[in-house]
Amino acid sequence: MYPNHSLRIESGMETPEEHIERLRASTFSIGRESNPLAPMLDQAVKYLSAELYAKDVHFLMELIQNAEDNEYLEGVDPSLEFVLTSRDITNTGAPATLLVFNNEKGFSAENIKSICAVGNSTKKGNRKRGYIGEKGIGFKSVFLITAQPYIFSNGYQIRFNENPCPHCELGYIVPEWVHENPSLSDIKQIYGSNCELPNTTLILPLKPDKVKAVKHQLSSIHPEVLLFLSKIKRLSAREHNEDPRLNTVSAIAITKETNFVTRKNIDAESYTLHLSAEENSDEFAKECSYYLWKQKFPVRQENRIDRRMEVEDWVITLAFPNGERLLRGMKYSPGIYAFLPTEMVSNFPFVIQADFILASSRETIQWDNIWNQGILDCVPFAFINALISLIKTVDDAPGSSLPPMFKFLPVHSSPFEKLNIVRESIRSKMVEEDIVPSESHTRQKFFHKPGEVFRLIPAFSDILKMAREQGVSLQNLSSHGYKVLDFSFDKPEYDHILDFLGVVPVSSDWYVKCIQGSNIVRGVSEETYLELLHFLAVNWHSWFYSTGMGNIPLIKFVDVDGSVSLSTINESAQRHDKTLCLSRERSHVSWLIDWNREFRCKANHFFVPRSTQEAIFSSSNKTEVLKWLGDAVKVTVLSVNDYAILCGNQVSSDRKLVVAYAHFLYHSFSNDYLSGRDVGSLCDEMPLVDSYGHVIKARKVVLVPATESKWVQLIGSNPWREDSYVELGEDYLHPGYFAGTSTEGKQLMEFLEAFVKASDIPHIAPPNDVIPTASTQLTKQNAFLLLDWIRELKRSGNSIPARFMNCIKEGKWLKITMNGSSAYKPPSQSFLLGSVNRSSNWGNILQNGSVLVDIPLIDQDFYGHQINEYREELRTVGVMFEYGEACEFIGNRLMSLADSSTLTKTNVISILNFIRFLTQNFLSPDEFILRIKEGRWLKTSRGDRSPVGSVLYDQEWTIARQISDIPVIDEGYYGKDILVFKPELQLLGVLISFSGNYQLVADYLKSPSCLSFLTMEAFLLVLDCIRHSSSAGKLVIALKNTKCLKTNLGYRCPDDCFLFHPEWGCLLNVFGGFPLVDSNFYGSNIISYKKELKDLGVKVDFNDAVKEFLDTFRKQASSMTKESLISFISCYRKLKGTQHKFPSDLKKCIREENWLRTRLGDYRSPSNCILFGPEWESIDPITCLPFIDDSDKYYGIGIHEYQKELKKMGVVVEFKAGAEFVAAGLCFPQDPCGIAPMNVFSLLECIRALLEERKYSFPEIFQKSISQRWLKTHAGFRSPGNCCLFNSQWSSYVKPTDGPFIDEDFYGSNIKLYGNELSAIGVCLEEEKACSLLASHLDSLSEFCTIVRVYDFLRQHKWKTDGDATRKIWIPDGLENGMWVNPEECVLYDKDGFFGLQLNVLEKHYEPELLLFFSSSFKVRSNPSFDDYCKLWKVWESLQRPLTQAECCAFWKCVLTHWSSKTERTLAEDLVKLPVVLGSGEIVLFRKGDVFIADDLLLKDLFEQWYPSRPIFVWCPQPNLPSLPRTSLLNVYKKIGVRTISESVQKEELSLADGVEFTQMNSRDVMIGKELVLETMELIAVSYSLSLSDGEILKVDAKSMIRWDKGCSKFLTQKIDEAGGQKSLIEYATFFSDVIARGVLWNEEDKIKALSGLTKLAFVLNFDEQAVQFLMKSNNLQTFLEDEEFLAAAFPSV
Repeated sequence: MYPNHSLRIESGMETPEEHIERLRASTFSIGRESNPLAPMLDQAVKYLSAELYAKDVHFLMELIQNAEDNEYLEGVDPSLEFVLTSRDITNTGAPATLLVFNNEKGFSAENIKSICAVGNSTKKGNRKRGYIGEKGIGFKSVFLITAQPYIFSNGYQIRFNENPCPHCELGYIVPEWVHENPSLSDIKQIYGSNCELPNTTLILPLKPDKVKAVKHQLSSIHPEVLLFLSKIKRLSAREHNEDPRLNTVSAIAITKETNFVTRKNIDAESYTLHLSAEENSDEFAKECSYYLWKQKFPVRQENRIDRRMEVEDWVITLAFPNGERLLRGMKYSPGIYAFLPTEMVSNFPFVIQADFILASSRETIQWDNIWNQGILDCVPFAFINALISLIKTVDDAPGSSLPPMFKFLPVHSSPFEKLNIVRESIRSKMVEEDIVPSESHTRQKFFHKPGEVFRLIPAFSDILKMAREQGVSLQNLSSHGYKVLDFSFDKPEYDHILDFLGVVPVSSDWYVKCIQGSNIVRGVSEETYLELLHFLAVNWHSWFYSTGMGNIPLIKFVDVDGSVSLSTINESAQRHDKTLCLSRERSHVSWLIDWNREFRCKANHFFVPRSTQEAIFSSSNKTEVLKWLGDAVKVTVLSVNDYAILCGNQVSSDRKLVVAYAHFLYHSFSNDYLSGRDVGSLCDEMPLVDSYGHVIKARKVVLVPATESKWVQLIGSNPWREDSYVELGEDYLHPGYFAGTSTEGKQLMEFLEAFVKASDIPHIAPPNDVIPTASTQLTKQNAFLLLDWIRELKRSGNSIPARFMNCIKEGKWLKITMNGSSAYKPPSQSFLLGSVNRSSNWGNILQNGSVLVDIPLIDQDFYGHQINEYREELRTVGVMFEYGEACEFIGNRLMSLADSSTLTKTNVISILNFIRFLTQNFLSPDEFILRIKEGRWLKTSRGDRSPVGSVLYDQEWTIARQISDIPVIDEGYYGKDILVFKPELQLLGVLISFSGNYQLVADYLKSPSCLSFLTMEAFLLVLDCIRHSSSAGKLVIALKNTKCLKTNLGYRCPDDCFLFHPEWGCLLNVFGGFPLVDSNFYGSNIISYKKELKDLGVKVDFNDAVKEFLDTFRKQASSMTKESLISFISCYRKLKGTQHKFPSDLKKCIREENWLRTRLGDYRSPSNCILFGPEWESIDPITCLPFIDDSDKYYGIGIHEYQKELKKMGVVVEFKAGAEFVAAGLCFPQDPCGIAPMNVFSLLECIRALLEERKYSFPEIFQKSISQRWLKTHAGFRSPGNCCLFNSQWSSYVKPTDGPFIDEDFYGSNIKLYGNELSAIGVCLEEEKACSLLASHLDSLSEFCTIVRVYDFLRQHKWKTDGDATRKIWIPDGLENGMWVNPEECVLYDKDGFFGLQLNVLEKHYEPELLLFFSSSFKVRSNPSFDDYCKLWKVWESLQRPLTQAECCAFWKCVLTHWSSKTERTLAEDLVKLPVVLGSGEIVLFRKGDVFIADDLLLKDLFEQWYPSRPIFVWCPQPNLPSLPRTSLLNVYKKIGVRTISESVQKEELSLADGVEFTQMNSRDVMIGKELVLETMELIAVSYSLSLSDGEILKVDAKSMIRWDKGCSKFLTQKIDEAGGQKSLIEYATFFSDVIARGVLWNEEDKIKALSGLTKLAFVLNFDEQAVQFLMKSNNLQTFLEDEEFLAAAFPSV
């Protein structure tokens, strides 16, 4: 319950209600005369309350702030509660009411008085007591949401109204007692009937338009609002409705608990704070703990402000949330608090709280405020201390608990630049702190600077962790030149933090030292070892390729003795003495390792241990590891086959290893480790041990051991030894035991027979040599063994060596019968008569054919019937079986006879008779003929020839013999008898009749010299031979250059001749001289040989003729007669429409050759000529064109009949087609007056035609010609580039006569139809170009009205000057004339009117809109510049007249406005005189060296008193002007060289008069000591002298009252005139303190003034000890022992 409102107020024993009534009467004149200030106060409160915040709902922050500043009874947990109800308990018609409950002590009378005032807070000046409010308007902000706020507290029941009180016309601050509505029961019912009401309740009936906003603000109260409040422990907000379903406010109750276990450190304390938020929603986090660091910093003098003058320390609190901050669904949380949250999101992971100066809206802090800047400067120090405390406080905390604390670092930039400066300061300080934990692998934690700690690649960190778990010692991890970052910190999630701190990775060398200095390779499991290899593989090229990693033992391998050894990567990669290997197949690992030991690593290949290989095969990183091992380490991956190949090349030096190798291959094959194909390939290269015990590498064939072999039976000794046939030794027959496996000898031999091909006859390949037994008589058994061998060789497809086969064929080992007797013959001379196709008569018949031949037959009685089973083998070795072979045998005998001697006539007749005999006996003579027909045994006219191709002569061969030397049988030798054998001769190939044997004629063609002047029949035969024979080329070559063809010009070579054609022959008549084939001589049939003639070179086709014509045309074109030209064009017309089209090269030649004469006197190609016509008459006067010469002297008028043909050839006929000629031949007359409009329009038509062509560009000659002056404008004849086509839209600004516009009066209005064409040649059409043209034309104008029109045109189109030529401005002289000036000589305005003689002021002549144009386009200055003022000052210096106050002010204002280092330098160098003020008040200029700054007013008064007519102090405005501050002006004077009076005067102490009496000073000055001070009644004075530039010296005297005499170590002082009062006292104190300070600090001039001021104050205080001590401490001064020693030395007698 509230206290009874009738309770008496202690001070005056009046009740609260009585207090209110008295306040209304005394303060607001209610019941008295009206207050005239009431309306003004009402409006002031309204504005202050309304404008205080950018958002009206921020009244909540003010209420919370007020609650925090309130006072609470001991033992009470301060709380603040907001309750919103829809009940209208105030009966004001409000749609909702907000009640605010606070359990503070309650309102006092002083509080009531304060709340009824503006800016009169009871908290002002109490920042040191913890008050956070300061504006004195906090409560009044409620008027933004309510029109009538109510306060119930400590018996007070009052309300306020925003409407003016009818009794005093003042609103907002006039209290009114509340008698009813609301009642206490109403309030209690809403608060809770069972709960005691807090001492203070605010009732705020809401304005209708504010209900929604208030609900939103209550639902959005930030859970962290209590974070930095020292008093309030609980804050809640809820809605109270009779029907809870109508509640829309998201209720919340925020509770704060603080763990006050504090720790003092550097004037700081830290504690943990827990916030919990209970609300009717489970959507968001409910609680969060915060680590808070509070630290004090002394306020620096330069940061002090009036509003915080009583505050001596900044208290900065940083809050570090442990977990997720309480956001209550808000996207961001405030980062800056001024006890209560602002709306500033700092983007930092911690919260900054301090006594910031806020903007009136409380939303932000004032960034430019020096108080706030001082706080922000201290934040980095507080943060560093806080973070160090967090990280290093708990010694036994695990290392893994430290990294999360680094998440408080501000790694992300802030949207506020000032906070980014804080962020960078934190970063710079962090890098100097030992704060980052390193990995020690001990319980001891070590911290280092960020720059001293380095990161590891994560994969290597994992390896080290696994190694440590497996017992590997890592004590020296940070002893390799780098401190390693704690593993729990070295994670990707901390990358942004470590980057912020500048923690970088270790160098690659560290990894080398780490691995080398630890047992990480041998001491870890195979899985961990594989992770190490994978780490190296992934990072090899980027980290370790060029480091020492390659030189440390890393790669495991099995040594010769079976132990595991290590190899360096470089050793393995370079393969000096070993190559490391892996098994390709997992199942082969042990097999290869065991056999490698068996072979004693003979190949210098060493396998990676089985366990390591197993780990590789099981690893998910297998692919990367294997690739690296292969690429970088050069580890070879071997299959069993690969290993077998290696060993096969290495074991050959050891006989036992060679045998073992055979066993290795056998077992590898048996175990399916090698395929049959692989074994076969390996066995081909396998070294073998021969019968002598030698290791044989090279071999062709392997023979089984000689014991019981067939080859020994047939051959005897080994005939293959020279051919590398190896006879296996006995070692392969013995059992063996290798690499844990055993082998039987028989098994190995079967393997060798299968794969090494250890062979015996018949499966052995024969040697390429003679077998001795082949020349002996073989037994029947050996004969059949030999034939079996042949059979096997044929079956297997193996080739039989030539020498071997030859000795078999030619050896006499085969038994035969001949004429009943037996003998041994070579197979090649033997026949076998079998039952197959057997004839019993052919032998007898051959015998009776007068050909005496003996035929040897194999003795079948000896060999038996079995011999017939070897017919193919016998045929292979040369045995013959058939009749044809017998005939061939006979023929061979005859031909051998012919080869040894010429066959006689009788022999030839006998051969013919034998052929006839065979035919008559129905035996085919083909085989016999085939053997003898190609022999050269028949005598002919061309010598001995074969029958084939020889001729038996008759009449059909007569013409052929004219051109050909055919071989005719020599009838003179053989006689007429030869003629009866025509059938037999034909069978032999002799030609009996001609029968179209053109080829034979061609083959024996006579030499070209015999083929000239051929008869008609002979030439036609030649053509037939060309047509029918395959040797046409030969005939063509022979006749091509022979004069064998008759033409109209005689016999000529075919190459020179033409076959006339009636359709296109006219072409050959144009020039004459073409030889045409004589069709009268050869007859009309000659045309049928067109192809053959063409082959010979005769031009028979149109195209061929055209080519020749083309050559002739090229040669004679330039000299072509009129007749030839007409003939050619007529032929051209004739060929038109026929199939005979001129080829492209002829067309091109016609178009390009210069064969047409022009009127210009030269010859040109058609494409460069024009056929004159009426269209060309208008352009002719201004051009020089190549018209075809149609004068009677040359082609005449008749040439025009061929207009179409000439056009087709390329001659230009139409006017538009010749536009390019016009462009190239443009030639204006020297006087442009002769150019008529029709000439110009013709030219423009040509230009139009040219522009219609795509990608056309005008030639340079045209550009040159067209740029002449030929277009008529209103400014005379001009080139197109200097002309403009007038646009009617411009007429509102300019006239056509105002510039170089084309003269439309001269050309007519049609000239505008050629705008595009005129533009193309440079005539201006656009406004921009027109502006430039008019601007360049300006200087030729002199009429002011015209110039103004042009300027207006330029202004309207925003023209900018493009060069000095157009930067001219017309200045009229007021009459008809004027002058052109540069813009630099002009200004727009001269507000002071000082520059009329120096500059052209444009506002005198031009309208305001043109002034803006001059400024933007001509860069005319708006006002005179600093340089202008300097020049004006120089003028003033020379005039020697007084200056006005206005003139001085204007000049020095300009100086201040343009002040810079350049300005300073200019004034210092150029200003000779400066202003001073005469006694009359006039301002005159004196030399700069003779004027001074009055920095010492005492001296100023002295000199002005002594020299009233000689001013020496520089002028300053009187009174002081805001635009020309006196301090700023004096600072300018000082910088440009004006001396101060204090530094310029020379001081001299005046000597005392002789006989002056001194007495000891009385004892009142005990602080100095009376024995040190001598006092006199005489004046003690000094003299000041000032030297001027002309040598004059100004002197003044002044009293000094006290002097220190170093000689006698005494103070000489003038007795104080006590009657002078305080003035005399302060004068004496001043002189006294100055002497003391200068005596003490004589060598530290800059400190004298400070000491003098302190001493002066001490003197005035009569050197009271306590007062002086306080005075010194207030100035942070203290006297030390060394100071006392110094004073003793300075004043020895003290």
